[in-house]
Amino acid sequence: MAKKSSLFDDLFVIASKLPWWLSLSVALVSGIGLHAVASSAPAAFSGDPHQFQSLVIGNVTRMAASIGQYALPFIFGCGTIASLFRRFRSRTLLKSVTTPGGNTLLRISWREFELLVGEALRRRGFKVQDTGGRGPDGGIDLVARKDGETYLVQCKQWRAVQVGVPVVRELYGAMAAEGAVGGFVVTSGTFTRQAWDFASGRNLQLVDGNVLRQWIVETRKPSPRPTTEMAPERVEPAVVEPMQPAAVVFEQAPEEPVATPVLPKPPACPHCRKPMVIRVARTGANAGGNFWGCGDYPKCRGIRPIFAPMKNI
Repeated sequence: MAKKSSLFDDLFVIASKLPWWLSLSVALVSGIGLHAVASSAPAAFSGDPHQFQSLVIGNVTRMAASIGQYALPFIFGCGTIASLFRRFRSRTLLKSVTTPGGNTLLRISWREFELLVGEALRRRGFKVQDTGGRGPDGGIDLVARKDGETYLVQCKQWRAVQVGVPVVRELYGAMAAEGAVGGFVVTSGTFTRQAWDFASGRNLQLVDGNVLRQWIVETRKPSPRPTTEMAPERVEPAVVEPMQPAAVVFEQAPEEPVATPVLPKPPACPHCRKPMVIRVARTGANAGGNFWGCGDYPKCRGIRPIFAPMKNI
C-alpha cells in the first residue's frame, strides 16, 4: 500500500520540479503577500450578527497567513536549492560520462540516467522539465520544448532486454493525449525490429545507446567561431539601354472583386518539415473534423492536433 504524502511533501515536490528562478520568485512573493495579510488590522465588531461571520473568516484568514508567511517561503526556498542541486548534478554527471575512465551508461542508476538524458537534450537546444517518473518503468519522464513545440520523453535504462514496440506505442498514445508534436524514447541498450517499424514514418525518434553516446560526445565539441570574409569589390560595367517608344495604355473598366476563400497557411510537418495538407478524420471521437496531415503520407505520418470542421463561407 502506497504511503500517503503530506501537503508539505507535495508542495516540496512541486517546488523542486520548477525552474530554480520560478521557485525563488514564488518564495519571495508568497512571503511578502502573506505577511501583508497577517499584519492587517482586524475589523471592529459592532454587535451585528451578520458581521460575526465575516469577522470569524477574517480572523481565520489572518491566522493562516501568519503561518503561511513562513511556511511557503521555507518550502519553495528548499525547492529552489533542490532544483539548483539537480541541475548541478546533471551537469556533473554529463561531464563524468564524457571523461575517459569515468561513469558509463550502464554504471549509473535509472534516476541518474533521466538526469543525463535531460541535460543532453538541453545541450541540443530544448527546455526540459522533469515530471518525476514513478520509477524506472513508470510514465513520461521528461517534457521537452523547443520553438513552441512540445515533445514527450521516455527513458528506459534496460540492460538485459531490448525495448519493444509496447513502450513505443504507449508513448505515441500519450503524445495524442497531451497534444505533443513529437517524442523521444531513449535507452542505454537497443530496440527491437518491431519498435523501429512502428516508429518509422511517425514523429517518434528512437535513441539507442550508440546515438545517446554520440549526443554526449557532441557536447564536448566547441561551437565554431563566426568568421567574416571580405569579398573583393566587383565593378559591373554600365549598360545603356536603347530608348523604347512609349507604349499606348488603354484604360479598362475595373473588374468586380471576386471573393475567394481564405485558407490557413499550411504548417511544416513536425517530423520531416514538409508542408502539410488538411485532411478529414474518418474514425474516432473526432470523426468528421479536420486535421493537418503530412503531404508525404503514407511515407511520413506526421500530424498536427485535430480542430473543428471547417465551415464553407
